[in-house]
Amino acid sequence: MKAVVINKPFEVEIKEVPKPVIEDEHDVIIKVVSGGICGSDVGIFNGTNSLATYPRIIGHEFAGIIEEVGASVTNVKVGDLVAVDNVNSCGHCYACRTGHHNVCETVEVTGVHRDGGFAEYVKITEKNAYKLDESKIDRESAALVEPYSIGVEANERGRTTTGDKVLVMGSGPIGIAVMQVAKSRGAFVIMTDIVDKRLDRAKDMGADRVVNVKNESLSEALQEFTNGDGAHVIIDSVCSPQSLEEALELVAPSGRIVTLGTGNKPSSVPQVAFTKKGIDVLGSRLNNNRFPHVIELFEKGAVQPEKMKTHTFHFTKIAEAFEFLKNNQAEVCKIVLKF
Repeated sequence: MKAVVINKPFEVEIKEVPKPVIEDEHDVIIKVVSGGICGSDVGIFNGTNSLATYPRIIGHEFAGIIEEVGASVTNVKVGDLVAVDNVNSCGHCYACRTGHHNVCETVEVTGVHRDGGFAEYVKITEKNAYKLDESKIDRESAALVEPYSIGVEANERGRTTTGDKVLVMGSGPIGIAVMQVAKSRGAFVIMTDIVDKRLDRAKDMGADRVVNVKNESLSEALQEFTNGDGAHVIIDSVCSPQSLEEALELVAPSGRIVTLGTGNKPSSVPQVAFTKKGIDVLGSRLNNNRFPHVIELFEKGAVQPEKMKTHTFHFTKIAEAFEFLKNNQAEVCKIVLKF
């Protein structure tokens, strides 16, 4: 079968690799139908993703049709359209025992730590396959369940609820997913970016207010938006050292800050920044069994994955897709690969 393989940074090829076979009674094999390109895929390609190993079949946002199942599989059957959760955990460490398998001590992410979904066929475990209703969710949107699960996880961590004034820093795909999930919970959302086209898209997809921080004071806009409170919840998808420092200034007393960053550059934050306002600062990684919630949002029309998809490529044109993304960052929200 054909697969997208990154042999080393900046070297990607469509390679013939063995088709997976059933080895465990809970294995399922899917024929991939769609996949979304994520920033972490780009990071593996350009060598900036420190968690990746090479060579690697990439792809952690993907969906497909069940082609074969192990002897004990009961949750899905041959012919089902499924979205695939990319979190693989041990089940017995402290995090797993306390219901936080997304931060398992030995967590492996499909497409990062183990071979992923940008291939004609993929083998996964039954529990990571979530059946979709094709009459309600199309095959391209099915690949976007995973990025929206990041949005659900971040809002769960931030305890976003009706009436909250939420600041989402960054209007890329994850910021958009975070915003739409927050809106589905009855929150009001203000978003930032430095690219007007991204902000226009965010506004079109549901943001109540947008701010180009190159041209407008975020502090002043936020004071107006929150009637002087400050942000009740801040979810940071910019993830720079400076964005965390800024969030601490902008959050309301007793508010919540959720950070999605994986960078290792330090921020300059004094202890008083946390204690003076009595705030919660929370990390959010991957998703903690949030696929059912996302699927419900998709089926109800509470979020708009179809608007996130801005461009499509055949998976064999992955090199062209990476190049297009690099040269058209303002135009692209999400590239979906077809198989």
